[in-house]
Amino acid sequence: MRLFDRFRRRSTGGPAAVRARLEGAMAKRRLRGWNPPLENINTLVASGGPRLLARSRELVVTNGYAANACEAFAANLVGDGIKPSSLIGDAGLRDRVQRLWLAWTDEADADGLTDFYGLQAMVAREMFVAGECFVRLRPRRTEDGLLVPLQLQLLQSEMLPFEKTETAGNGNRIRCGIEFDGIGRRVAYHFRRRHPGDSTDQGAVIPETVRLPAADVLHIYRPIDAGQIRGLPHIAPAMVRLFLLDQYDDAELDRKKTAAMFAGFITKTAPEEPMMGEAEADLDGAAIASLEPGTMQVLLPGEDVKFSSPADVGGGYEAFQYRTLLAVSASLGLPYHLVTGDVRQANYSSLRAELVEFRRRIGQLQHGVIVHQLCRAVWRRWLETAVLSGALDADHAAVRPVQWIPPRWDWVDPLKDIQAQVLAMEAGITSRRKVVEATGYDVEEVDRENAADAARATGLGLRYRTSPGETQGARATPATRPDAGEGAGNDTDDGAVATDPATEQE
Repeated sequence: MRLFDRFRRRSTGGPAAVRARLEGAMAKRRLRGWNPPLENINTLVASGGPRLLARSRELVVTNGYAANACEAFAANLVGDGIKPSSLIGDAGLRDRVQRLWLAWTDEADADGLTDFYGLQAMVAREMFVAGECFVRLRPRRTEDGLLVPLQLQLLQSEMLPFEKTETAGNGNRIRCGIEFDGIGRRVAYHFRRRHPGDSTDQGAVIPETVRLPAADVLHIYRPIDAGQIRGLPHIAPAMVRLFLLDQYDDAELDRKKTAAMFAGFITKTAPEEPMMGEAEADLDGAAIASLEPGTMQVLLPGEDVKFSSPADVGGGYEAFQYRTLLAVSASLGLPYHLVTGDVRQANYSSLRAELVEFRRRIGQLQHGVIVHQLCRAVWRRWLETAVLSGALDADHAAVRPVQWIPPRWDWVDPLKDIQAQVLAMEAGITSRRKVVEATGYDVEEVDRENAADAARATGLGLRYRTSPGETQGARATPATRPDAGEGAGNDTDDGAVATDPATEQE
């Protein structure tokens, strides 16, 4: 045994032994050429941000998969809007606040093109394409005729120059167009006055940038790394695959189109004798003979016709496309069928499992980005402006409590999902408010509508099986059936089933 012990590798301690166990840190054999620079994400964004942004915008405009993924991302992130539900205890004051907010949402857009919820969708698209969007809070004058003198203006990422990194005159640091004070707080944004790519905006010579206080600007983006100051396009991980796949598809389409133009090739022993249907030769000496239906061509001795048989794409084309688009979908964090529209290989279980994970990610973005960075900030400024302008007679701190309700998720199987929610409410696992809010509606608004429907039906003498307040489903179906021997003593007409009032309503 002592002889073999000499050949055993002795274990050594220290950092060298630790590095040996970390395969990703090895610098031998196949990993020798893998030497990425240890750079901060802000350095990467500052150097490659403009080019990355230009390529991202071009992809979303020209590539069908990228455009479809962008719309799917925005539709699932904000849908028809993330809406507020005020938590004010006073019912009358809460109703006034909700009504004033609903009326103001139609006037929220400074460009007058959409409402507040349409602006949310535009912000979501900008997050997908550019990774960030800026919202400028613009106070208005009283004579402008707005219910609440406040509007929102969206600014694209290109309006804040990546290359503007310097020291301001007041000693603050400017990094990628954002001004920070001595303790790292954002105090201002240095925006361009004109979009650098808009050739239609030609005006007088003015300073290139203008300083806007940070209190009047909302920077909407998803920080990936700690300390990140600018956003990265959501489409960035899939850009190269999408671009190369688009080029491959275009080349394949052109190849098939070119091959399909040649029906056949004629070999002649006497080139001076024209063929039937042959046109005059062009400048290069090439002639084309066209065929019509039912044409019979008699060939001379020694002449031959060879028909074109272009190569097919092969049986691996479909599998290659599927795998590539699957990798693109994984890079985008979107389900495969939302990017491609292809549900041939999907079933109920796979769709449900895929959507559950996707909805977790979207819920994270809804509450951590859209609600926190956009909705809450707009709600606070809107309340302050409404109180100061006299549009709302209340203390803005007292009316600030609010919760934001994201759009409802459509069910894969509505019957099973609703039954599961009913069972969860009956077991006390969840509340009716949570169930209603999951549909994208305010529970108090739903209750008011149910009460109004019930009062109207009662006033008209109407009674429905689905009247509000009654037990629905199988338990509302009469369960008592008379015995055959008791038919003579039954007061029901034509053998109608006698029902127990206790089973009709709980």
